[in-house]
Amino acid sequence: MHHKYYTMGDRTYISFDWALKRLLRDKANFDVLEGFLSTLLETQIKIHRLLESEGNQDREEAKYNRVDMLAENADGELLLIEVQGEPEFAYFQRILFGTSKLVTEYIDGGKNFDNVKKVYSINIVYFDLGQGTDFVYHGKTEFRGIHNHDVLCLSPFQRQKFKVDEVYQLYPEYYILKVNDFNRWSKVPLEQWVYFLSTSEIPEDADAPGLQAAREKLKFMRMNRDEQVAYDRYLMDRVILKNTMITARGEGKMEGYAEGRAEGRAEGATSKALEIASRLKAKGTPIDVILELTGLSTEEIGSI
Repeated sequence: MHHKYYTMGDRTYISFDWALKRLLRDKANFDVLEGFLSTLLETQIKIHRLLESEGNQDREEAKYNRVDMLAENADGELLLIEVQGEPEFAYFQRILFGTSKLVTEYIDGGKNFDNVKKVYSINIVYFDLGQGTDFVYHGKTEFRGIHNHDVLCLSPFQRQKFKVDEVYQLYPEYYILKVNDFNRWSKVPLEQWVYFLSTSEIPEDADAPGLQAAREKLKFMRMNRDEQVAYDRYLMDRVILKNTMITARGEGKMEGYAEGRAEGRAEGATSKALEIASRLKAKGTPIDVILELTGLSTEEIGSI
């Protein structure tokens, strides 16, 4: 996953995936999320409330892999935001399953089908999903004639009843943001957001909706000491994951990555922890803090 490792004194902003786990669940910070969603969907989004989704819980096994947030906007539409750091062969199917599950979960048994909720599935992935040259992909459902090639439209009554103009607006829509290694800054709002998602940096001239609020609310120094320590651990897990992925790819073993992940993490963890400890030590970070962040022993740190 494309995260730089920042030492205690030189990071500025919290990564979006960490913020999604913690800070952005606070209603006072909804403006950051609303800015991102409005930029992506190209319409003004106002979050009404957050709902529970399968991945909302901060599970230990998902600490470096998956983050979910499920929001409902003012129109009752569902917005599922998923961040995926670890490669997953069947991720396309996961997107389908998660969306289908929401469609069935959020309709009462006795209601008519015209009460099915609209779902936006927004997927931020830090690995090379599929094959394609773009960094943002959008999927929607259309019914096209196999003979005349026309698109099936709603009747005037249906448009009035459902309050939409096109059939695809009734169906789930999918967004995939492939943000790994995206480092091109521009004045295009969506590209500014993808840059932040990839680098955790917000340049001074950022003007995309939500990034101004992120500059104030996602500052590392706004977190208390316990949160900073937890965030350091999270970033170290990300670094170890990225190194394991690179090693697996270099050895041509990506198909066996899942089986070899534990072994790869164990082998790479100590060397990466020593490297990070060395940086922290050089900056004068107290030994007890280094011990807590890296999990190394006093003897191992003393050998640096």
